[in-house]
Amino acid sequence: MRRLVTILGLLSLAFGAAPASAQLAPPNEMGVTMGHLHMNSRDIEANKKILVAMGGVAQKNGNFEIVKFPGAIVFLNQGPGTPPATGGSVGTVVNHYGFLVPDVQAAMAKWKAAGVPVEPGGNGRKDQAFVTTPDGMRIEILEDKAQTVPIKHHHIHFYVPADTIPKIQAWYGAHFGAKPGMRGQNVAADIPGANLSFSKADTAQVPTKGHVLDHIGFDVKNLDAFCQKLAKDGVKIERPYAKNPNGTGICFVSDPWGTLIELNERPQPL
Repeated sequence: MRRLVTILGLLSLAFGAAPASAQLAPPNEMGVTMGHLHMNSRDIEANKKILVAMGGVAQKNGNFEIVKFPGAIVFLNQGPGTPPATGGSVGTVVNHYGFLVPDVQAAMAKWKAAGVPVEPGGNGRKDQAFVTTPDGMRIEILEDKAQTVPIKHHHIHFYVPADTIPKIQAWYGAHFGAKPGMRGQNVAADIPGANLSFSKADTAQVPTKGHVLDHIGFDVKNLDAFCQKLAKDGVKIERPYAKNPNGTGICFVSDPWGTLIELNERPQPL
């Protein structure tokens, strides 16, 4: 038995650890968990190469190219015939999304060698980095030394007028069960699989739709009833609840600040 364990350990060192699970976090009491980030890539292959080099697992899902990470799935393209994105994520309500790694400096060295456009953190920080894709998707990288997987989804960062920060925090709490709190100096709210961070925008930000990060996505239990309640509560419904041919329930809503949100109830995990 001891010899078998030794052999398995040597094989692990030789071939590398298996990719981390892309399983989504269990939902909160309202049935909500982080689901996906939907990019509208001008160059799907370039973005896929970057995200895979960062530790994601590429997969084809119907008409979509996706890259899976623990805690969230990144969709790289919209449906057939969708016009390409009109601009990057900076300047939209969702400025960027973020991942955690155990060692930022080690990750940067590895990613640079693989051709990932990675930049150092602000103010000389060693525990922060940024990746900006060729079509302007900004991704923040932060460090958690206690993390046991190479990379996982961490946060979505909204930029809104200062006087509306308490309102957006409360809105996501009321409608999606996000728990209010702070992330460093940022007002925040948490759903399983994602910290929602809110910062002051110095200039007017535009809605996400049509940009490189077209929308964010949550997976929701009992989605039909959930969407009916959202409508009753005055949430703007962009696309009413329906079922796709594969059985996935789908509904689109938007928050009052211009974030397009897709809601899904999947018969099978991606």
